[in-house]
Amino acid sequence: MSDSGHGQYARPPSPVRPSSYLRPQRPRSISPPPAPPLSIVDREQIEGLNAIREFLKKRTSYDVLPVSFRLIVLDTGLLVKRSLNILVQNGIVSAPLWNSKTSTFAGLLTSSDYINMIQYYWQFPEKFEEIDRFRLDSLREIEQAIGATPIETVSVDPMVPLYDACRRMLSSRARRIPLIDVDDETQQEMVVSVLTQFRILKFVAFNVGETRQLRKPLSELGIVTETGIMTANMDTPVIQVIHILVQKDISSVPIVDQNGILLNIYESVDILTLIKGGLYDDLSLSVGEALLKRPDDFAGVHTCSMHDSLDAIFHTIRKSRVHRLMVVGADNSLRGVLTLSDILQYILFSGK
Repeated sequence: MSDSGHGQYARPPSPVRPSSYLRPQRPRSISPPPAPPLSIVDREQIEGLNAIREFLKKRTSYDVLPVSFRLIVLDTGLLVKRSLNILVQNGIVSAPLWNSKTSTFAGLLTSSDYINMIQYYWQFPEKFEEIDRFRLDSLREIEQAIGATPIETVSVDPMVPLYDACRRMLSSRARRIPLIDVDDETQQEMVVSVLTQFRILKFVAFNVGETRQLRKPLSELGIVTETGIMTANMDTPVIQVIHILVQKDISSVPIVDQNGILLNIYESVDILTLIKGGLYDDLSLSVGEALLKRPDDFAGVHTCSMHDSLDAIFHTIRKSRVHRLMVVGADNSLRGVLTLSDILQYILFSGK
């Protein structure tokens, strides 16, 4: 006779109240999977960008200016024809405008304004005889007549942080921005200089060693324009290229052959040299013919590949005057376009 287990019964199950089924159940929080660790190249890229941003925040636009420089300011009462000669003779492509009647800054004259004049006379050929009488203060009438974007009037105080000046420049359509100061005694505006994207990036290239950490290839940055690129060939009429510049609001058009191989580029500033001789009404000549009139000091066409990094591009900026880079393949076929605006935009805003 055995009594092992006698008196030991299993505990009855706990009663379940029906109301417990009606209470909303709290969803279980699911933790996201941990982010993969950054590679050395990624980490250095981030550190390099942060170093450049901190540098731009600590420096002012004044810091970028050379010890001595030449500044040409044009009065709005000046004849357009004379203003063009001044730009070409001095080897500059833009100039601040000054209204002597109101003693105020009146905007920035660029090659776009001369392109607007060409468009104007092509739309209204009967007005061609008036060209010698047009003054710079008449540009607004031309813009209104052809529906063009008004002359750029954005400016910045030279003492604001360079980072803010860059943001202001990128928020406008300008590729350069005038520095306007105010006299403490007279409270009148003074044009100090004009700040360009190239000058800013060159300043960074020479003063921020961390640019050498930007080693990620362009193919991983997403800053190259690879689609929708408008091109022309050597036989394309210049006036057709001008229409492309205006319609796409771009400053250059790549020149390629029938196989898409990059041969050259035609820039908006090339038009200044062309119309200096009064060829407003004779722009049916080909791009190839127009390029023969290009000055000898042309900086050349700068190219890179999708495998190049910003470190390599900053190295080029240290040595040469760069406005944009044509991205090409191993066979020199055009793959994309990288502008200084693209680089500056990436430096300021990538990862934010």
